Amino acid sequence: MDYPELPGPAFLFDLDGTLIDSVYQHVIAWRNALSGLGIDLSVWRIHRRIGMSGGLFVSALLRETGLSLTQQQIDELQHAHADAYIEQAHSVRPLPGAAALLTELTGRGVPWAIATSGYARTARPALGMLGLSEDTPMVTRDMVRRAKPDPDLFLAGAALLGVDPRYAMVVGDSIWDLLAARRAGALGIGLLSGGYGRDELERAGAFRVYADPADMLSRLDELGVRSN
Repeated sequence: MDYPELPGPAFLFDLDGTLIDSVYQHVIAWRNALSGLGIDLSVWRIHRRIGMSGGLFVSALLRETGLSLTQQQIDELQHAHADAYIEQAHSVRPLPGAAALLTELTGRGVPWAIATSGYARTARPALGMLGLSEDTPMVTRDMVRRAKPDPDLFLAGAALLGVDPRYAMVVGDSIWDLLAARRAGALGIGLLSGGYGRDELERAGAFRVYADPADMLSRLDELGVRSN
């Protein structure tokens, strides 16, 4: 039969909690930054917002506490968070199987990019940690108008690869990744390595959930990735 052939899959990866084990460093960095302004929040409340853009993150936490900050204070808070995270960056490690997964996809000719709500200052050092070159396709918060849960990062990542987002799969560890994936028109894949539960990720739209990149690597056939 004669019928149109769809392009093969492409992957758009979140970074923190998806490729590198950095979620809790970000949580502590936010707590320290907030403490500097006299705002005391429980770690679990902060963790629930990790993955959102910094501006939305701050707005959501302020709404919960009933506090208000000027735009200048919010900007200072985000800079303080970046400084506090960089101080802990030496303790960040790649998640199990992350580098091997990216290498395998490259070897099979599967296009992929990293799309993170982190700014280049905190995100780009992860490339070396993962054994990736500086010209690795990566979209950071500095490059788009809005971050997750808006779809901009993943739309930009798909554009960088030259693929239609409908034929891409977003791999992320938070409900914010999966909400942004749905808004971009892409399939969502959830990883448990960021601390969210399977049920939460599935309710947010994940059609498959894996423990970590190593688990995903061992099941690439479930995602339509062929060996040849």
